[in-house]
Amino acid sequence: MSSVPVAVVTGSNKGIGFAIVRALCKQFPGDVYLTARDPGRGQEAVSKLQEEGLRALFHQLDIDDLQSIRALRDFLKEKYGGLNVLVNNAGIAFKVHDTTPFAVQAEVTLKTNFFGTRNVCTELLPLVKPYGRVVNVSSMVSSSALGGCSRELQQKFCSNTITEDELVELMTKFVEDTKKGVHEKEGWPNTAYGVSKIGVTVLSRIQARMLNEKRKGDHILLNACCPGWVRTDMAGPKATKSPDEGAETPVYLALLPSDADGPHGQFLSNKTVRTW
Repeated sequence: MSSVPVAVVTGSNKGIGFAIVRALCKQFPGDVYLTARDPGRGQEAVSKLQEEGLRALFHQLDIDDLQSIRALRDFLKEKYGGLNVLVNNAGIAFKVHDTTPFAVQAEVTLKTNFFGTRNVCTELLPLVKPYGRVVNVSSMVSSSALGGCSRELQQKFCSNTITEDELVELMTKFVEDTKKGVHEKEGWPNTAYGVSKIGVTVLSRIQARMLNEKRKGDHILLNACCPGWVRTDMAGPKATKSPDEGAETPVYLALLPSDADGPHGQFLSNKTVRTW
């Protein structure tokens, strides 16, 4: 079993994920895994980094596929005995003018952004070693979407005692409500992406609380962050930040020094804790 530290970035063959891998290759003292659904694209991205003189390794990962997540889990357990840094970056968004019915957008977006990310956490968080760092890439859209929720929903999402089961129930209800065409009447905002990222931010708060309760002495720090408005396939060419600039906050959180006792359970943008 290798004693080398190991970092994994989900959804990292392009965009912000690729930029995070690039930065970690330069700064993280261990093996860095670039993951992608499509092995061809993943290997291509690894080769691109090789041309820059950087060494990333590849492992297939589709966060929509539990078997794929578990294959990565077993590999990490066997080869490294665990994991030091996990960056949950994989996510999808429909374009603003996409004509796909909203209920379908809601189901597809939450399947990946919330439920897929949660499955990765369920399988990989137990492998995170003491002093490990976990970064869930969320979005400022989670804050604006929260503002668009009913008072009742806002109170639930901002509660310091909400459980993971309760959060899953709420995310499932959103998808059901869109199918029935009653989501606005039920107090939801009109953004599937925004709701999915509320889920990611709140999930991060819950996970941090659980780590405090169950693994206090392990000094693991887990946070959610917004990379900013970044020029990617997802956000388009008019965005204000380059992918490398978008990677700055996630990388900052992934590389928090071992003597840091925070941030933990927070939501950050531009390396700054934001109120939730």
